[in-house]
Amino acid sequence: MPQWTPLTRSISLRQLFPKAKFFGADDIIVSSIAGDWQEVAEGDLFAALVGSRADGHHHVDDALRHGATAVLAERFVPTGGLPLCVVPDTRVAFARIAQALVDNPSRRLKVIGVTGTSGKTTTSWLIRGILEAAGHATGMLGTIELSDGQWSSPSPETTPSAAVLAQWLSRMESVGCSHAVMEISSEALSQGRIEGIELHAACITNVRRNHLDIHNTLANYRSAKAKIFSYLATDGFAVLNADDPVAASFASAVTAPLLTAGMRAMAEVTAEVVDRSMSEQTFLLTAGCDTVAVRTRMIGDHHVSNCLIAATTGLVWGFELSEIARGLERVEKVPGRMERIECGQSFGVFVDYARTSDALAAALDTLREVTPGRVICVFGAEGEQDRDQRPLLAAEVERQSDLAVLTQTNPRCEPPTRILRDVLRGFERPNIVEVIPDRTDAIGWALSQAEAGDCVLIAGRGHEEQQFVGNRRLAIDDRQSARQWLYSHGLSTEMLVPAWQRQRAA
Repeated sequence: MPQWTPLTRSISLRQLFPKAKFFGADDIIVSSIAGDWQEVAEGDLFAALVGSRADGHHHVDDALRHGATAVLAERFVPTGGLPLCVVPDTRVAFARIAQALVDNPSRRLKVIGVTGTSGKTTTSWLIRGILEAAGHATGMLGTIELSDGQWSSPSPETTPSAAVLAQWLSRMESVGCSHAVMEISSEALSQGRIEGIELHAACITNVRRNHLDIHNTLANYRSAKAKIFSYLATDGFAVLNADDPVAASFASAVTAPLLTAGMRAMAEVTAEVVDRSMSEQTFLLTAGCDTVAVRTRMIGDHHVSNCLIAATTGLVWGFELSEIARGLERVEKVPGRMERIECGQSFGVFVDYARTSDALAAALDTLREVTPGRVICVFGAEGEQDRDQRPLLAAEVERQSDLAVLTQTNPRCEPPTRILRDVLRGFERPNIVEVIPDRTDAIGWALSQAEAGDCVLIAGRGHEEQQFVGNRRLAIDDRQSARQWLYSHGLSTEMLVPAWQRQRAA
């Protein structure tokens, strides 16, 4: 990807934050900013960001030695006489400054924000598919990639830092994008990471249990999700999943125009599944008096729900239902989201990102419906995250699978044995569990057990190509691990061709 530097401008902190307190100067003119003292360059404003693990106020002297010429802080700190601006929240101020330095591109782009416990990534890809099918150049900021519509880069996290968001939105505008789709995590919302960004649409897929390690309580987590509506532009609108009780309950707090989508509850946009197999599904999409059939290679009620959120967004912008259907159908897969692995084998293999009990339940429910044989599940739990989630994962696997293979996901710096032990406590019948800590070995063993008509779900990592073990990053891609095993274990040349291609050739 070619190097690109955003066009920045100088801004006045006095104008941007009229209620801030200034020391050492009446105003501070800023043309560059850094939130990490190790990244400070000569002439930068240093923002003393307060995080869960570090406090930038302790590194003001380090930043000044690196060349910072002014400081943004939440309290008075010695600066050796250099200008200091004190604000209530440096993270919020940092985000607003980052957007202002690139002239607030969200005021000209139409930015769609998507949040929810699960389904953010797929819904974002579906919205982009609809926009591109309608001829709109669209950028993407999400879990899998950062893209300006022409060039893309792997994403470091669901919602990148405020500075990265500003740079990519500016980049999108410079290359001619009219729209930008952005996944927004609860952590980003609680940290004010998207301050300064105006949303033209705010979509909530669902709100279930997750990230209590960050938010402490379910109430805090739900409040963080609801904060997305505060970023809506004056002409913005909201889309809610009527089937999700918490998401639907947010309707009373939304002052902007609101539409709902759902398969079971009363909603403006609805859908009904008419056919589903392991390789595809067809559903009827209805809005008002209009109905259109949508055929998609991605399966499951949760995928239909994501399609409904995306379709509703497109309808608000005036797209025809047939045009929306084409956009949904063009998204044949989303990396690591119920991604089907086809190597000519006689059983199904799916790789999915599911790492919460609700997401895992949705994936297993879908595969149970379309699998005549056994459902085999390879799964694990994240290290250094919500420990209460671990037995819930086990309960869902026990409920819907015939054989469970427990392995490592991303243990990080937490002892892997403790993670495995926490998960095992959730099983009432631990005899159905095969514990294989090495993930590649676990995938191979699960595939070796599969017979014709069975289905193997490899859950927890999806598109990820690196596994975090201690301070190491190991190259592991579940999709590649599955393909390598399937290709190397007795499949003939003919069988390496996917079944649907062999049938077409015949």
